[in-house]
Amino acid sequence: MSQQHIDPWEWQDEFGYSQAVEITDADRVLYCAGQTAMDADGNPVHPDDIRAQTITVLENIEVVLNEAGFDLEDVVQIDCYTTDVDRLIENWDLLSDQFDKPSCTLLGIERLAFPELLVEIKPTAVK
Repeated sequence: MSQQHIDPWEWQDEFGYSQAVEITDADRVLYCAGQTAMDADGNPVHPDDIRAQTITVLENIEVVLNEAGFDLEDVVQIDCYTTDVDRLIENWDLLSDQFDKPSCTLLGIERLAFPELLVEIKPTAVK
């Protein structure tokens, strides 16, 4: 598999994502459900702490990826949903430190499935 980042501008580099990622010669694609700050029993954790929730989301993403034989570096696209865009951007280092410039969409929404949840990330991975 080979990937090429398509970035006609430079401003997105500050946020650690690409405008587009072209994949060639891929064998497998993994479309994941959005991951949230839920524990192994399906209970929301870290109410009102978006940083702690984002860390849990990333840990849950890694568990799902690993279960399917993928790693964080295989993620080429993330869709991020949050009830507080400003607070998520303040903690964006967590995402840019984990992923290698995936294409990205960030949406501010009124709420997630459980009112305690502040962030949900839906990754797509390719091998």
